[in-house]
Amino acid sequence: MSLARIKPFHFSFPRPRLPGLAPLLLAAGCSLQPPAPSVPLATPGGWQAPLPATAEPTLPHHSSQQRLLEWWQQAGDPALPGLIEAAQAASPTVGTARSRFLQARATRMSAGAALGPTLDATAQTSRGFSQIAGGIATQNQAGLQASWEIDLFGANSATRDAAQARLEGAQAQWHDARISVAAEVANELNNFRSCRRELAIQESDAASRAESARLTDLAMRAGFQSTANAALARASSAEAAARARQQRALCDISVKALVALTALDEPALRARLAAPAQPPSDTLFAIDHLPAAVLAQRPDLFNADRNVAAASAEVGSAQARRYPRLTLAGSVGAATFRARGTNVDVSTWSIGPLAVTLPLFDGGRRRADIDAAQARYDEAVTQYRATARQAVREVEEALVNLESTAARTTDARAAVEGYQASFEATEQRYRGGLASLLELEESRRMLLTARTTQSALERERMAAWIALYRAAGGGWRQEAPVPPEASPAASTAPATHPS
Repeated sequence: MSLARIKPFHFSFPRPRLPGLAPLLLAAGCSLQPPAPSVPLATPGGWQAPLPATAEPTLPHHSSQQRLLEWWQQAGDPALPGLIEAAQAASPTVGTARSRFLQARATRMSAGAALGPTLDATAQTSRGFSQIAGGIATQNQAGLQASWEIDLFGANSATRDAAQARLEGAQAQWHDARISVAAEVANELNNFRSCRRELAIQESDAASRAESARLTDLAMRAGFQSTANAALARASSAEAAARARQQRALCDISVKALVALTALDEPALRARLAAPAQPPSDTLFAIDHLPAAVLAQRPDLFNADRNVAAASAEVGSAQARRYPRLTLAGSVGAATFRARGTNVDVSTWSIGPLAVTLPLFDGGRRRADIDAAQARYDEAVTQYRATARQAVREVEEALVNLESTAARTTDARAAVEGYQASFEATEQRYRGGLASLLELEESRRMLLTARTTQSALERERMAAWIALYRAAGGGWRQEAPVPPEASPAASTAPATHPS
């Protein structure tokens, strides 16, 4: 039997005749007025606190991971760069920020795809009794269906812009998390080094008091000192030994904190900490004398700015969804019909329909969506300005602390030298019988206080530098690299075995 081959073509092209709709669409488009995507900041003209002296304003590391680690080397502690690298790989804060960046990037891709057409393939087959064919028939169909929502009023474009702004903000948040972790590790290591310095002071003081107690006991046995003086010397020695043990426990607690931050084995961490640290340079870096320039380097403030832009775009998207939607569809397909030895092939294609959807009644839902988006925009603006004020405050406080510690350093050093000379002279007089034990203990107490104050001042000054590093944005810039695809903790996950 010969095959009958039929190929009808169906052509349809919409010819809308909507002359009255054009002015309505034009008026609706002109009424879309989302709030400003950026708002001005009232920043001070200059810093009220004095800036640290340096050759030129410099940013620490320009957001480069390698340069970040190299920059911290000038702090004088060889263990610090490695600990920062380990802490950033293990930090849940950095990991969460990286995950949010990847989510924001996926959302941006999805929002951008909504502006283009979609294409779907369909296929189906069926077999059964056909009354037309008068018997069993097999029918196969395949086709492509396309659809496109023409972004007439910019609803999808605004959604894409909001997603792009949040993506940029998420990228800045990732850098802010890295900066925060670096500052936290630096602070904890600074506390540990200060604790070790104070432990050395306490142990030296305990050894000195123990020697005085031994000599006083010998003098008592020889009849040159009273039992009261011997008891006082022993009590002073025991008190100093207890302080040294307490200080050693504080240092061990600081090590535990570093273990938790870096996820390193404690023996390995203690081996790194055993390397001697050099005193940091007096000036680690400088910041710009204009607050506006420093604020532009803050990733958290940039993220707040991007939140304002995203909220503005979301208001525009909500406004646009109150107006008509225009969609265009099209399809192309082929079908075969086989019955009683006869095949019939059919091919079709069409463009359309071109459909306009005009919202008439929704119970106020779209109006409420606009109000909610506007409220979120107002919240973002308030938070942006509050973040800017907080940033100025943090920089000013760090500068004040730097100035204060610099002014006190010379006095603290002079106090230690003076009390040291006084204690040595008093000790010589005591051994010669010209000074009482009470005079010696008072001189020793003042020396211990001065040395402890000097050590605390060194810790305070380094903490002020770290605070300024954090407050100035940690060297971030808007062209900073993006987070890696793979999590660093996935490839290197050291176990923690505290001893």
